[in-house]
Amino acid sequence: MSASNTTIFTNPSSFILLGIPGLERAHGWISIPFCAMYTIAALGNVTILLTVKREPSLHEPMYYFLCMLAITDLVLSTSTLPKMLSIFWFNSREINFSACFTQMFFIHSFLKIEGGIFVAMALDRYVAICNPLRHSTILTNSMVAKIGLAVVGRGGILSLPYPFLARQWPYCKTNIIPSTHCEHIAVVKLACGDIRVSSYYGLSVTLFLMGLDVFFIILSYTQILRAIFRLPSKDARLKTFGTCTSHLLVILAFYIPTLFSFLTQRFGHNVPLYYNVLTANMYLLMPPVLNPIIYGVRTKQIRHRLLRLIIHKD
Repeated sequence: MSASNTTIFTNPSSFILLGIPGLERAHGWISIPFCAMYTIAALGNVTILLTVKREPSLHEPMYYFLCMLAITDLVLSTSTLPKMLSIFWFNSREINFSACFTQMFFIHSFLKIEGGIFVAMALDRYVAICNPLRHSTILTNSMVAKIGLAVVGRGGILSLPYPFLARQWPYCKTNIIPSTHCEHIAVVKLACGDIRVSSYYGLSVTLFLMGLDVFFIILSYTQILRAIFRLPSKDARLKTFGTCTSHLLVILAFYIPTLFSFLTQRFGHNVPLYYNVLTANMYLLMPPVLNPIIYGVRTKQIRHRLLRLIIHKD
């Protein structure tokens, strides 16, 4: 590892992930909550997938989108957590040059896919509440599949330039990445050349997509709230709004840590490095952990199905 610190090279065969700089002595303790979060995320999202698969009454657009979200969360957490835990437990810091850019692609593409799924779920709630009689004819299985392909295609196509551009730069300073994963801006900062193209692309795509997704979500819920307030009774308004609360909670669980991490990494120059790394990990881990918990607790159909499975087993 000392040779990696001092050798002048161009495009090394591997990078070295430091973990959480400044907190190396605490890696063992930090691994405990991270391991617990990964276990909860894996079990929770697999449970959502199996529950929807086994229950015919859940074969509806809302739950199809929920399954897409669960798969996205599984890929997102699995692309980062195993390597992170190997750093904490076994001091296995080395990651292959190509594997680093592959991880970068998966992180950014599935983050964008998750944002697109939230827009699709907002569309589903809009049609279900504002145009309930045509819900089944508008959001057919083929339409849901087309929306899913569009969301995945958008995430993959817009994320492909991240590793493609980053791979073009000469890396001759160091191969040490001060993070637990191959985060885009942390990697390109190691390059010797002019990285403004990578930096500007990453910034513009993130701001554009986040702004576009949030705009459509707000637009959908503006129409939803108008429809809710037109309902004659308070009980009907509360019951209808209750069908949206799970979606709103998972949106907040995704966008708040993502926006917070993005702002601290870009503009928090006086923020300690370990704080930036921790916030970057939290926005990758919190949604996969919270999404199945929120939907499991807040969605009556899923909750009842799980209870029936538990009682049947007993």
